[in-house]
Amino acid sequence: MNALKSIALLILLAAAFDVHAADVTVEIKKFLFEPKEITIAPGDKVVFVNRDETPHQIKADNGSFVSKALDTDDRHEQVFATVGDFSYVCTLHPFMTGIVHVKK
Repeated sequence: MNALKSIALLILLAAAFDVHAADVTVEIKKFLFEPKEITIAPGDKVVFVNRDETPHQIKADNGSFVSKALDTDDRHEQVFATVGDFSYVCTLHPFMTGIVHVKK
């Protein structure tokens, strides 16, 4: 019975705190990142989805991440574990830029 009480307590504690990181979607359409600028918490995941008919490749300015070339409806998922500002660009179309702000 004590084990069941412990499990129930853990379930209640997990429900009381948001222990699941969030997923935020950035769509690539009409040669733009939408939204262009986002703010997330450490541990959150950004999902980049290419809605254009043209391939795009995403690369962080600081080199912390790079995607493969994304064809139509391809996705790149990136978890941001540390606090900071992460500017990125489409390497195939350098006029396309965006930024992820990671704040506690």
